[in-house]
Amino acid sequence: MLTDTACKKTLCPADKLRLRLADSGGLYLQIEPSGSRRWFWKYRFDGKEKRLALGSYPEVTLKAARTGRDDARKTQQQGIDPAQRRQLEKLERKVDTDASFEAVAREYHKTKSSAWSSRYAERWLSIMEKDAFPWLGSLPLSSITAPMLLQVLRRVEARGAHETAHTLRQWSGQVFRHGIATGRCTSNPAPDLQGALVPVQVKHMAAVLEPVKAGELMRAIAAYAGQPATRAALHLSALLFQRPGNIRQMRWSDLDLEKALWTIPAADMKRTKTAKINGRPHLVPLPQQAVEVLVDLKPLTGHGQYVFPSLLTGERPMSDNTVNTALRRMGFDNTEMTAHGFRAMARTIMVEQMDVEPEVIEAQLAHGKSGPLGAAYDRAEFVVKRRKMMQLWADHLDELRQGATVLAFRAA
Repeated sequence: MLTDTACKKTLCPADKLRLRLADSGGLYLQIEPSGSRRWFWKYRFDGKEKRLALGSYPEVTLKAARTGRDDARKTQQQGIDPAQRRQLEKLERKVDTDASFEAVAREYHKTKSSAWSSRYAERWLSIMEKDAFPWLGSLPLSSITAPMLLQVLRRVEARGAHETAHTLRQWSGQVFRHGIATGRCTSNPAPDLQGALVPVQVKHMAAVLEPVKAGELMRAIAAYAGQPATRAALHLSALLFQRPGNIRQMRWSDLDLEKALWTIPAADMKRTKTAKINGRPHLVPLPQQAVEVLVDLKPLTGHGQYVFPSLLTGERPMSDNTVNTALRRMGFDNTEMTAHGFRAMARTIMVEQMDVEPEVIEAQLAHGKSGPLGAAYDRAEFVVKRRKMMQLWADHLDELRQGATVLAFRAA
């Protein structure tokens, strides 16, 4: 049996790695040359010899170590491994510490953001930090109820940010699902709030959708007296109906005018981070009219990287407001037409007036796959079908600009 005096004064010889002073019932004090003194209990479980650490001496006294040994022995006698129970208790304490809404949200963001676009990841965390963490951040995830979450969402609604409120409800649901998966909570209150928020009034971007008005727009573009590159950007926006960001960031190196093809790298497309890295490029067949626009523009901007360079420096593309500003100068205000509206104009008129297959248009718009043929239309071998559609569209725009087809629609 050990005594406090022995525990306190016994030293480990310099020629030994450690010295063990036995007490009773498997309890011993391990002394190291550094002076460290730690309690261990040696026991057997499932036929294997194991050890359980009981703390350091003198913080844990001889009496306390014996009590710890006796408590562990009771656990062993219940058929439970004391060391395993210790590990579980430690994990539970860690889970409790990391179970607040903010901790789980930040953990979820860290886990998922590597697959998100940088912009989405920044917005996700920004909204949480602004609208959720100040009120829910310190609360245990398991204690947050649907009415509590609703109160937070109402604060967002109160400043008129209805769309943000719906987004926050959705993203909060992601946090709770992550909490359920990792054992921090057992329920998700976000779905219970479906229908509890003010509906979002979806406002579509303004676009010219009538053939008569489209003819007026094309005549205005042809007569545009501003910068030649801006006029070309307007014309190609109508002819190619790609996203405004892709139009203004068009690079000469991505164009093959002989093959009449624009290859937009996957990294430049509106896609997830994974799709940007691993996805196929988006192919845009160029109708003859688009090739002519680019051939005429090349002497002006072909010496640089971008087809539409900034007027301030050729090292950057034109501003994202350039096309919209030009539309305003031409007399089309932001309730009539926007740079993004060329996409809606093409889709609407081609479907309603030209009887073009919607799947082919959707593929050319680079929208998410629609219907069973969606993925097939995105393959390179379908460029022939797209090319035919793009030329038909360009020819139709010429007809609308010239006015003959416009009169036919009016008569109908």
